[in-house]
Amino acid sequence: MHKEIEKQHKKCAVELGNSGDPQVLPELIGLTASPAAQVRRLAASAIGKLAQLADAPKAVNALQPLLRDDFPQVRQYTVNALKAYGKDAVQALSDLRDMAVNPAETQYNQNGAKRAVETIEEARRIEERRVEHCCQRCGVKLEHDEYVRSRKEFQRSFCNYCFDEVFLERRNYETKVELQKNIRAKDGTWVQSDGERLICDILNSENIRYRYDERFRILDGYAIRPDFYLPEYDVYVEYWGMETTDYKIGMMKKQQLYQQQWKRLISLYSQDKPRMRELLLEKLDNLKA
Repeated sequence: MHKEIEKQHKKCAVELGNSGDPQVLPELIGLTASPAAQVRRLAASAIGKLAQLADAPKAVNALQPLLRDDFPQVRQYTVNALKAYGKDAVQALSDLRDMAVNPAETQYNQNGAKRAVETIEEARRIEERRVEHCCQRCGVKLEHDEYVRSRKEFQRSFCNYCFDEVFLERRNYETKVELQKNIRAKDGTWVQSDGERLICDILNSENIRYRYDERFRILDGYAIRPDFYLPEYDVYVEYWGMETTDYKIGMMKKQQLYQQQWKRLISLYSQDKPRMRELLLEKLDNLKA
């Protein structure tokens, strides 16, 4: 970008942010796509200044992709802006939590993300105390402690009776999943399929740290278990190894959740096994570029 144009856009972002006019949000959103990092940084800051004024869902949706910006200062100002939106930024919590523990992230952004998570979660708790909630299974009105307990465990709203039933169902499911992990990778990780074993061995040989089959909250109201999460790259890897209709429906729903939350996903399939190493590393390089 020409220096003079960049200077004008920077000045524009600052003035729009200081205007206090919610109608300028679309213009600021446009500036977040600028090729100049300093313009994107100031646009994120300006959107944060419009918290409680501008259309919160549109603002948060525009800010969230900037958490993966190549420039750490853009990410820093984006974190602060999301923090300003409080409970309206709940959908960004998963991204912020990932940033807070990402070893490749700068220390000041890790700390900022942690503070943002605390602020947003507290704002959500305050809002939840004001709202009447009902059990999603039986419809009974919930006490606040019932709501908090069930949301923490399942990201769903259950009374204590239904909570115990769901907890038992979940425990049985977890046990079933663990029993299916009967294939051992070279680094000792137990997995459910030969395709997952190949992925483990490739990541291990490339010295890429990963978490396998951990429960992540991706979208408010949903909890999914990614096959692999690569914390140094903030990338998810899913191995789609079955061809049944029900499996494919679940696959598409899961992929949609990743897309809705701007998650970077690598999808691998059973037919990829002969070229698994080449495909996995190539897709990872493309995401890093």
